[in-house]
Amino acid sequence: MSDIEIAQQNEQSEIKPIQTIAKQIGLDQHDIEQYGEYKAKVKLTALDQRSLPKDHKLILVTSINPTPAGEGKSTVTIGLGDAMNRLNKQTIIALREPSLGPVMGIKGGATGGGYAQVVPMEDINLHFTGDMHALTSANNTLAALIDNHIQQGNELHIDQRRITWKRALDINDRALRNVVIGLGGPFQGVPREDGFNITVASELMAILCLATSITDLKARIARIVIGYTDQKQPVTVADLKVQGAITMLLKDALKPNLVQTLEHTPTFVHGGPFANIAHGCNSVLATTAALKLADYTITEAGFGADLGAEKFLDIKVPQLGKHPDAIVLVATIRALKYNGGVALADLQTENVAALTAGFVNLKRHIKNMQQYGLPVTVAINHFVSDTAAEVTALQELCAELGVKAIDTEVWANGGAGGIDLANAVLASLAQPATFNPLYDNQASITEKVTTIVQKIYGGDAVEFSTKAQRQMQTFITNGWDKLPICMAKTQYSFSDEPKQLGAPTGFKIHIREFVPDLGAGFLVALTGNVLTMPGLPKKPAALNMDIAEDGTITGLF
Repeated sequence: MSDIEIAQQNEQSEIKPIQTIAKQIGLDQHDIEQYGEYKAKVKLTALDQRSLPKDHKLILVTSINPTPAGEGKSTVTIGLGDAMNRLNKQTIIALREPSLGPVMGIKGGATGGGYAQVVPMEDINLHFTGDMHALTSANNTLAALIDNHIQQGNELHIDQRRITWKRALDINDRALRNVVIGLGGPFQGVPREDGFNITVASELMAILCLATSITDLKARIARIVIGYTDQKQPVTVADLKVQGAITMLLKDALKPNLVQTLEHTPTFVHGGPFANIAHGCNSVLATTAALKLADYTITEAGFGADLGAEKFLDIKVPQLGKHPDAIVLVATIRALKYNGGVALADLQTENVAALTAGFVNLKRHIKNMQQYGLPVTVAINHFVSDTAAEVTALQELCAELGVKAIDTEVWANGGAGGIDLANAVLASLAQPATFNPLYDNQASITEKVTTIVQKIYGGDAVEFSTKAQRQMQTFITNGWDKLPICMAKTQYSFSDEPKQLGAPTGFKIHIREFVPDLGAGFLVALTGNVLTMPGLPKKPAALNMDIAEDGTITGLF
């Protein structure tokens, strides 16, 4: 049975009204705004009235580098939350919203799978509560206001060759990466080069996920640098005097979305920045809401621990005001064998030697997380092809690092398949967690980037392009050099070369340019050939999707 068939079967018979889910976590009908029967937004006033308990536990779920073999980080996150509630541990899950680009492309949605899913999965994977549309509209409204300012006399002397703000669309569309606008004569605008980001890679998405209130959101939007003058001075949204208008378009999108799992665990699904381009974490407001409303919060960070988890710990934690009390690292035996050199078609066959060889990838991720001072548990996301010998071998390899590896079957059995993992995580919470940030923001840009490359990626050094070097000097002049670093890098490798699997060494990371996301509060370092507007594959997932006369959707995973 496919994921959507499992979800639909349960939605028809067991999904609860969202008011019931809200009541479970102490919210009444005045605290929420319903979007149909099974979705709601939580009013910010409902959160303002509650304080953050000191004894609440935060659990971060991350993973090894993604492979075509699959890892299932969201599935494990959801299954772990269900398992915790089965153990009578009041738990809320906090996830990111899916982007339409991966949904229609190759990666898929972000609602879990099997019997560890959030529902209604069709709604969440498609338009949901309209947050992505609001972000897209706000982003493109700002772009239109910039071009209108230039057309109407350009009082700020914006150099149209140095406009850095791009338009956005929440679908993979490679044809829009580089475009020319304003053609057709003087009444059509000023011709210039432009381009599109996918919405989830936009600075507005990052800002939405880091903002703590409407006031904070407006202040962050005001700080956005949209380009430079003909004297090479930065121009901000505040200079354009439109921060109020752009904030207004996001007033509802800022409110966290509440849904449920198949087992009725309350789940916030809010914000969706990519982790290979942006910081890859759900919103601070949603995580804070979970922290205030339950005893345990389980959240996830995008892609592997080298990207999402590092950014969660070095970018989000200072904004959240709380570090994780424990980390769960998701791995599959299939993916580790793939890292060990086994072809995709041969992963069904037992191969302990390849598993052992591929373990270097998981080993580096474990050690990376341990250097933050946090206890780590490995979740083996079980596939039917896994053998007892392979599971035992992986558990023994993890034990050598002082880490428990728990065989987990949440896809097949939901929360019941995650009980052992939940007990292991609860035990790890009894261990001391002295959080050690990776770097000091007061260090230089070069030092911060080099620290990430050497301590997280395992590389030797960093190579900065001439453009990147010039930008760093500009950032120092403008006083932007004390911000944290958000590395934009391929998710498939520790290096910036996607095909270097395992745990490569002796490599350099190549920084081609920086993007100052002052509203988000970090500097984006673009490495290798990473793209901020992905493309669709030869056979996109959209080819398998359909809808019947009665509205039933098929082929959505």
